[in-house]
Amino acid sequence: MPHSSTSRPGITEEDIEELRQAFNLFDTDGNGTIDPNELREAMINLGIENKNHIIYQIIGDIDKSGSGSIDFEEFLDLMTMKVGGDTDSREDMEKVFNLFDDDRTGYITIQNLKRVAKDLGEEMSDAELLEMIERADSDKDGQICFEDFYSIMTKKIFS
Repeated sequence: MPHSSTSRPGITEEDIEELRQAFNLFDTDGNGTIDPNELREAMINLGIENKNHIIYQIIGDIDKSGSGSIDFEEFLDLMTMKVGGDTDSREDMEKVFNLFDDDRTGYITIQNLKRVAKDLGEEMSDAELLEMIERADSDKDGQICFEDFYSIMTKKIFS
């Protein structure tokens, strides 16, 4: 039975158990944390190009305790994205937005999406990338501002 600290509003115990199983796939040594080597191995298995600085940036962005690895609570926070009036969540979203907006224009453009897709080993057509932008772009200027990104990313995943 999940520990009471793992409960999340709107998330069933069954959802938490599924996330625990996913976490355990990454935690190959079974010590209760995902360290940089385990994350790197998981990314390789998923066919995602892994560069050390990206792996350490991912861990740094998720690792609230500063331990250098991701425990289940941190993993659960990431996967359930506790968003609302939570300023930490908004700050976390800004970090993710900045991973896309590498040219620091304040917008995610089709060029930014192409780079991210390539970094992740995904082959996506311009039409597919443009459709992603169009779905999120509230003012129809062909690019995604932070508010649009935040709105799309904080829609409830579980209901």
